[in-house]
Amino acid sequence: MPNQFEGQVAIVTGGGTGLGKAMALNLARNGAKVVIASRKLENLNPAKEEIAKVTKAEQVIACQTDVRDPEQVQNLINQTKEKFGRIDILINNAAGNFAVPSEKLTPNGWKAVVEIVLNGTWFCSSIAGQEMIKQGSGCILNIIATYAWTGAPGVVHSASAKAGVLAMTRTLAAEWGHYGIRVNAFAPGAMVTEAASKNLLFDTEKAQEQVRKKIPLGRVTSVEEMAELAAFLCSPKAAFITGDVMTADGGNWLGRGFMDLMEHASG
Repeated sequence: MPNQFEGQVAIVTGGGTGLGKAMALNLARNGAKVVIASRKLENLNPAKEEIAKVTKAEQVIACQTDVRDPEQVQNLINQTKEKFGRIDILINNAAGNFAVPSEKLTPNGWKAVVEIVLNGTWFCSSIAGQEMIKQGSGCILNIIATYAWTGAPGVVHSASAKAGVLAMTRTLAAEWGHYGIRVNAFAPGAMVTEAASKNLLFDTEKAQEQVRKKIPLGRVTSVEEMAELAAFLCSPKAAFITGDVMTADGGNWLGRGFMDLMEHASG
């Protein structure tokens, strides 16, 4: 629906690239005033310029923020309030991840991911949540992954952190519902993004094909497709949804089970 977010203010962490930028673009295109946050200033400025092309320049701001630091998060919230006067939507998209066998994961590697994913989500949610409580409304959307409940090799740090975020999502939904605040999580499927390529997940066509073969729908998704689903969860159409997790991964987390056995036998 065009302009369905008219008059609303949305903060998107990790909004300088990939899915974060796509979600911010989609919200801006549909009327929202948007604040994008990222640790890397070199990502923020180009993203801000791109988003400004689909809305008015004064309807988008960029704020360099390390979500691991509550003082920087407070600054992000203060800047948003000073510019736009309120906070209606918070999308916790900032993340960090790398594939590593559990026995080779260092303490610093564990801390780096957990501090961004779990601590960062909490700092943003708790500080933005105070403003939402005052105004009596708000929507928080946390970006997680299906391995938060299935587990997966090589991501014990990220899986543990995102499982914590899922528990946080449901707990805050139960606690803050009476304030008019909805809290949900979103587990997107495999996407070919720059970050995924850097993590050696989709660095070659062969690797992409191997991933596609494991997805029942036979394809990966796009950031634009996932941004549409994220917008739905933040929209009035989802006004009675809270404490839930939307999974959109082409059925990948379900596994292929008997089909894999049959293909192996026939091969």
